[in-house]
Amino acid sequence: MKKNKWWLLLVFAGVFTLFTSCTDYQKIMKSGDTDAIFAEAMRLYENGSYAKTLQLFDKIAVFVKGTDKEEPLNYYYAQCYYQTGEYTLASYYFKKYIRQYPFTERAEECAYLSALCKYYQSPVYSLDQTPTNEAIKEMQSFINNYPLSPKIEECNGYIDELWAKLEEKDFRIAMMYFKMEEYKAAIVCFKNILKDYPNTSHKEIILCNIVKAGYEYARNSVPLKQRERFKEMVENYQKFISTFPDSQYIKEIEHYYKIAVAFV
Repeated sequence: MKKNKWWLLLVFAGVFTLFTSCTDYQKIMKSGDTDAIFAEAMRLYENGSYAKTLQLFDKIAVFVKGTDKEEPLNYYYAQCYYQTGEYTLASYYFKKYIRQYPFTERAEECAYLSALCKYYQSPVYSLDQTPTNEAIKEMQSFINNYPLSPKIEECNGYIDELWAKLEEKDFRIAMMYFKMEEYKAAIVCFKNILKDYPNTSHKEIILCNIVKAGYEYARNSVPLKQRERFKEMVENYQKFISTFPDSQYIKEIEHYYKIAVAFV
């Protein structure tokens, strides 16, 4: 019975505290006292009540213009959206802060967090990569604007990760064309990957598939075009074996080469 009484007392205390807290919040909200509302907003922010913080900030935003509270209000307004994972809105308000206060101590942090918001919005490689390109652009912009920032190394890491995602998408597209036997399109895509991502981890299989696709493309061409296309395939084969002389794929594509040289 005593345990039940203690449990009931704890529940009552919790409900009473919640009710009192809500009542105090409403009183402050309606008070019209800018200082009290700002102080309560900051208290709620520190406690992780970001939605209520935003409500209070909205209440006094007009009245703090031109005061010493305007700058921190705009900073914490953006932070509230960032802390709740509303990255589109957070990025918008961080950029707004930078435009309004470009020379404050917080400007660099806001520029970094805005770029980080873009990074978090980058989707998996199979989806449209427009947000990924935007994230790379903003990360690079931060690096250019704050070259001495301690966040530079971190940003470079994010950029490498984002580029890897773009590379993976392009590689999957090239492989899709290859499997669909769209050999000309596959060759173009594979070569673009080598140009856009010179350090790609897929380089060996890409060069191999360029040879395979080149053979099939030449084999299925009209006789007038075959010699020219087999010649290009032979050149790609030679490039492959010079780049990867010990490759596991050499035996696999060697017979393609032997057939092709007969046409050259």
